[in-house]
Amino acid sequence: MANSRPSPLTMLLGAVVFFCANVFAAAAVLGVDLGTEYIKAALVKPGTPLEIVLTKDSRRKETSAVAFKPFPSGPKAAQFPERLYGADAMAVAARFPDEVYPNLKTLLGLPIEDASVKEYAARHPALQLQAHSTRGTAAFKTKTLTPEEDAWLVEELLAMELQNVQRNAEATAGHGSSVRSVVLTVPSFYTVEEKRAVQLAAELAGLKVLSLISDGMAVGLNYATSRQFPNINAGEKPEYHMIFDMGAGCTTASVLRFQSRTVKDVGKYNKTVQEIQVLGSGWDKTLGGDSLNYLIMDDIISQFVETEAAKSVSATAQGVRSHGRTMAKLAKEAERLRHVLSANQNTQASFEGLYEDVDFKYKITRDNFETMSGAHAERVEAVIKDAMKMSGIELSDLTSIILHGGATRTPFVQKALEKAAGSADKVRPSVNSDEAAVFGAGFRAAELSPSFRVKEIRIFEGPMYAAGLKRANGEKRQRLWTAVSPLGGVAKEITFNDHKDFALSFYQQVGDNDKDIASLLTKNLTATVAAIKEKYPSCVESEIVFKLGVKLLAENGEIQVVRAAVECEAEVTVKERIVDGVKNLFGFGKKDQKPLKGTEKNADSKEPESSKEAPKEGAKPSTSSSSTTTDSSTAYSSSESTAPSEEVREVKQKQIVSIPVEVVLEKAGVPALTKSELVKVKNRLKAFAASDKARFQREEALNQLEAYTYKVRDLLERESFIEASTEKERADLAKQSSEIGDWLYEDGADATAEIFKAKLKTLQDIVVPVQTRIDEAEKRPGRITALKESMKRISEYLDSIHKQIAEYEQWEATAASTSASGSSTTSASAETPTGEFDGLEDVDAKDTKKDNEPEEQPGPIPPLFDKEELKDLEALVKTTKEWLSEMQPKQDKLPMTADPVLLVKDISEKIQKLDKVSMDLALKGAKSFGGKAKKAAQNLKKGKSKKGEGAEDFKGQRLTEEQLEEMLEKIKAMEKEKKPEKTEEDKKSSEKPGHDEL
Repeated sequence: MANSRPSPLTMLLGAVVFFCANVFAAAAVLGVDLGTEYIKAALVKPGTPLEIVLTKDSRRKETSAVAFKPFPSGPKAAQFPERLYGADAMAVAARFPDEVYPNLKTLLGLPIEDASVKEYAARHPALQLQAHSTRGTAAFKTKTLTPEEDAWLVEELLAMELQNVQRNAEATAGHGSSVRSVVLTVPSFYTVEEKRAVQLAAELAGLKVLSLISDGMAVGLNYATSRQFPNINAGEKPEYHMIFDMGAGCTTASVLRFQSRTVKDVGKYNKTVQEIQVLGSGWDKTLGGDSLNYLIMDDIISQFVETEAAKSVSATAQGVRSHGRTMAKLAKEAERLRHVLSANQNTQASFEGLYEDVDFKYKITRDNFETMSGAHAERVEAVIKDAMKMSGIELSDLTSIILHGGATRTPFVQKALEKAAGSADKVRPSVNSDEAAVFGAGFRAAELSPSFRVKEIRIFEGPMYAAGLKRANGEKRQRLWTAVSPLGGVAKEITFNDHKDFALSFYQQVGDNDKDIASLLTKNLTATVAAIKEKYPSCVESEIVFKLGVKLLAENGEIQVVRAAVECEAEVTVKERIVDGVKNLFGFGKKDQKPLKGTEKNADSKEPESSKEAPKEGAKPSTSSSSTTTDSSTAYSSSESTAPSEEVREVKQKQIVSIPVEVVLEKAGVPALTKSELVKVKNRLKAFAASDKARFQREEALNQLEAYTYKVRDLLERESFIEASTEKERADLAKQSSEIGDWLYEDGADATAEIFKAKLKTLQDIVVPVQTRIDEAEKRPGRITALKESMKRISEYLDSIHKQIAEYEQWEATAASTSASGSSTTSASAETPTGEFDGLEDVDAKDTKKDNEPEEQPGPIPPLFDKEELKDLEALVKTTKEWLSEMQPKQDKLPMTADPVLLVKDISEKIQKLDKVSMDLALKGAKSFGGKAKKAAQNLKKGKSKKGEGAEDFKGQRLTEEQLEEMLEKIKAMEKEKKPEKTEEDKKSSEKPGHDEL
């Protein structure tokens, strides 16, 4: 059997392709602001810094919702429904309230019995909420799938929304781009469990999470990108700002410290970096735009049930709240009313068939709304106080309160902020209140990606919850990190006196409860303790300790074990040179001891090493002068530690020794999906994506076929089409078009994309040949004229070249005969002087004689080409003329309904070939002339040119240096402009809009 292993070359090429693919994939990164109501994304790619990703509707933000459109005939096995995102999903909420899933962020990582989950279920009564069998978190049962299918995890639904954002980002990046790396924003109060849920959703979406970043830090990062802060190295005080973020689902306030610092750079240089640190944060998980909407919804319900019409149908508040369609209508209208009240004093809404076909008209004023939300204003102040308390600074130390989030535009919220701040001057809209967080996330993504280089801003934020470890039995408990301990900071080292394997857990203190986030188990501690005692008998058993080093990851706040080992102090035998022992005895070997005076002189000594004798083993130095000598000898020979003349001895020293311990760190808390479950979920998402793609292709094929049937009807009435087609072709086309049109509205409703494409091809097989005849007849005369003009122009050019060659050959022959005649006359008249002064000649007379000699007349310009170089172009012109003379009569004899034999494409190819060959010949001559002209220009500069030599123009006048340089530039420009002429088809294709233009 032949060896099937790939060759090394194949493996190398595969590795190159793999790494190159990863490099290009990492070139574009994404920052995503994962909001409760809206998702926003910022794309960073080479040449495009921080560009907002637009939705398919060209909006700058996408509604955080996904919906499934039910099948008209009910769910079908192995088939998935149509998915809708964003505004499209919310548009069908009134029709299908049980299949629209909004505001999923509030459910991430929470068990089904959590109060937030119960509140969500109450506000969306049509949704079938249930606990997931493995995780115990919220899941949704849908009627669009068969009952055998598993319920949708919240993370699965969020993954669909992230995949939609990813597709929009790749469309923004351009054709062939891939976006895989992402930085996601999360609220500062998110626990480890909630952050894991976000990461799971990103993993299911096929995204790589570079880091998670809090909303407040993301806004602060965006604020810092365009500003410079005080340098603490220069004694300046840092700036303190509060980021107050009130969105749809929650409210947070983060106190940030902004400063700059001078740090060491490459070599001897220093650099200044910006630093941002979160000092504290406060939050209210249920205070936001949605909670304000709920106030209006409750007011509408209370007023509605009091009307006579509602009482006539026995409407109750509980009945209205449990009605899915009614609640969907109220939620949409309540949000609109709240937005209107932010700018107006009063507004109203009309509901047609609000509940049990009862109509209702509702009015509300801003005063009434602010009265209803009085308790919410107090909650705003509480959030600020909590943030200031955690930060440890006073409110007066704040430079400003920076607003972010749509709900901050509510008038009573701004009043509450001004009251809490003590002054309206501190409340500033210093950033874009809608997009600052997503821009900060995008900047962070670019900073973490190796493909970009950005302004260096170092960020430090804490987990916002204290964390520590405790024994499995709960007896011992130790806090390791505070709420503001920097993520990714220095590892904490914990010492244990245990000599046997044990287990412990890491917790996060959320409120008054300790939530386990990880568990650690030593695998071989007992065996390692025995091994260290056996290897180092001098270890005192009571001094043997187990040391564990742990830290919080900067990316997500997870626990990471950096070191686990058993340690003790033991006597170990080390090999030491004699001179090293002497140095250690007198302290010369210590790094912190300064060298003795005079050592430098001895160290510079050139005394050969062989003249110095090392002391025998065990010998003691007698005087200090001898130790100095020994040290100088050591300094001289330190670089030759392997010299054979040096003696080595073994000595015992006390050192800290260690042996690593194997530990297992596992995540605790909400159970993770098993490997089989994770694969199943990913496969279901892939199948759903494939179903969407097939549906899109089917719809596209249907639209193309339907549009083509309308086009055929128009063609059958067009005069040019009638002239170019036969009666039989038109009859067949009319019949096929009519049959397909009827089929589309009858049996074609459930047809596949392949059937649509096949029927489209049936029509195109009739239309395309006729349309080709029309197009050929329109374009052929113009192309034939262009071909004839091209051949005429080239023929005239060739004739002029031949004429120039003939003139030059004639002049050359005449000049050669004249030169031969003059040469013979000169040699015959020359005689040897015989007299004493016969060879002498008057200088003035000689000059006069030289001036009286006739000046040599310049000849014609040498031709650029010889006859051999013109043969290819002449032959091409000849064959092209013969081809046109043969094909044109054949085409003229054909009727309009026949397929053409002289095609526009062939004529265009002939023109392009003629232009190419003639241009190549012209450039060849230009380059030859350019070389001569450049040489002549150099001669003019040096003043060494002779009469009758050098470059001349066509009038026989000598070219100046400037003219020669100008001619050289024109030659270079001719080379750059060497492009084949575009055909009409090329021009049309180039006029088609590209992806970016769309």
